[in-house]
Amino acid sequence: MDRNTQRELARTFRDRHTASTAGPLVLPNSWDAASTIIYEAAGFEAIGTSSAGIAASLGVPDGEHLSRDEMLAVVERIAHSVEIPVSADMEAGYGDTAPDVAESVRRTIDAGAVGINLEDGTDDSTDGLVPRERHVRTIRAAREAAEDADVPVVINGRTDVFWRDVGEESERVERAVERANAYYEAGSDCLFVPGVTEPQTIEALVDGIDGPLNVLGGPGAPTIPELDELGVARVSVGSGPMRATLGFLREISEELRDDGTYASMENAIPYSELNELLHSRR
Repeated sequence: MDRNTQRELARTFRDRHTASTAGPLVLPNSWDAASTIIYEAAGFEAIGTSSAGIAASLGVPDGEHLSRDEMLAVVERIAHSVEIPVSADMEAGYGDTAPDVAESVRRTIDAGAVGINLEDGTDDSTDGLVPRERHVRTIRAAREAAEDADVPVVINGRTDVFWRDVGEESERVERAVERANAYYEAGSDCLFVPGVTEPQTIEALVDGIDGPLNVLGGPGAPTIPELDELGVARVSVGSGPMRATLGFLREISEELRDDGTYASMENAIPYSELNELLHSRR
């Protein structure tokens, strides 16, 4: 992918968050090239990668257990498999220092992505979050790296206040808003608060956060039209599709083991159709 094409994809992706009347940007999350191609064929405007999905596909748990090189190898394969914008979930940035994060962003851009997700969750603190100012420095380093590369990468600043049940429940909205607004000021284009499903809570986040809000869709969450009414700008689905696929695979394996039959595979994409779809993207 040449840089001019990448810049145009980045601008299109950025503008979709703020300059569209088409409702929330629905960003399905993929874990390999085939899942990405299927999303594009279904008509989605952009794709996000799932760090948990990619990790699981390579047999390791989520949480930067994959090396940066391993993650970026998959991101590059995904970004070059489709013609729509791809945003990469790069976990916490693969580094504790601003130069480390900047290098991750430069390499993510080189891999062909036009968006990056950076989270503030950690297992190395008592409350499950890195200090706010540290993540502010991460976001600033990411923005500076994108500007140096002259690609208007969409930075999705994620806070895990709700995802990790941080602090008293009554204080989580205020805490998430405080962090999200700090990340927005530092250079995030969109603010991701996973783990919220209550409409009143989502509405409070929309009202309190200065930039576009991204929430996680899935069972138990409001529908896309309902999220549109609440003012949500972006809806992603994380590792849900990957885990649902593995759940289906478990059904197939149990049927093969217990019954020796194949009914669970009846809805599979036909071999010839899949080959044709993949060939058309080469």
